[in-house]
Amino acid sequence: MNLLDVYKELNTEAKCLAFLERMRWPDGVKCLACESLRITRIESKGKTGKPRKLYQCNDCRFQFTATTGTVYHDTHLPLSKWFLAIALITESKKGISANQLSRALGVQYRTAWYLAHRIRKAMAEANPPKLSGTVEVDETYIGGKHRGNKGKMKAKDVVVGIRQRGGDLRLLQVPDNKVVSIAQQVRENVSPDVDMIVTDDWQGYPAVMISSGIHGSKHETINHKEKVYVRGNVHTNTVESAFSLFKRGVVGSFHKISLKHLQRYLNEFQFRFNNRKAADLFSMTVARMAGIGAMPYGQLVAENAFTPFVRR
Repeated sequence: MNLLDVYKELNTEAKCLAFLERMRWPDGVKCLACESLRITRIESKGKTGKPRKLYQCNDCRFQFTATTGTVYHDTHLPLSKWFLAIALITESKKGISANQLSRALGVQYRTAWYLAHRIRKAMAEANPPKLSGTVEVDETYIGGKHRGNKGKMKAKDVVVGIRQRGGDLRLLQVPDNKVVSIAQQVRENVSPDVDMIVTDDWQGYPAVMISSGIHGSKHETINHKEKVYVRGNVHTNTVESAFSLFKRGVVGSFHKISLKHLQRYLNEFQFRFNNRKAADLFSMTVARMAGIGAMPYGQLVAENAFTPFVRR
């Protein structure tokens, strides 16, 4: 479904609940407590007097709704606005800012910002498969302006990019640019049976490969210091293109982000990139959001100390 389909077909709460039910239980409604399929539908009125659709399990008598136990539960925002927000974010190649989302949905900035982060939570990949074939690894620095290399890590965070040619992308925030930090990400995301792994000429990469269990003969480097960017099949252009897309999103759409929440923005771009050929990215995202729990606002803002990102 594209944005126009969502606007036309999911413009009432009843239609949205029916759609969410199909996405959450494609094989029929199941009890959330005992997974029984023996369910009775109950029409009732909520605290506000509005009608709501309840389900009751005939075995354990547990009552629930289509939003129970999901990120949508107890939200004050209509599902129609949730779905419009999901459509806008999944269709925006370079992302959409909370300010723009606020104007599009007619909600306050804080509501739009909180809404976007809950959608990004669903975009995080849990236990993704390791990459194989030809893999490129590179790192970049995200943060405020800083002249020279000395002390730049005080204002910036390191992002490691790992991309399988013709396959998936990983964008990972790491605490520093030390061998141990980058090696951990390579071990967790790249198969030791990789055909070839390509990096630039940073002196730490040989140690990263040894620590990751990747044989030295599989490691190829490209010497950017000598202005060499392609040597046959050896280059890091594809992972660098992913960095470029993310940075254009930061500069052109978000303008500023917090390093505290950087990994969620990376998750958004990674999810959208890896599923760019999906037949229905909107429905996939709605279904994923039905499988994650709530994210209280207090928990979101209190995770770490706030670190501002200044426009580059």
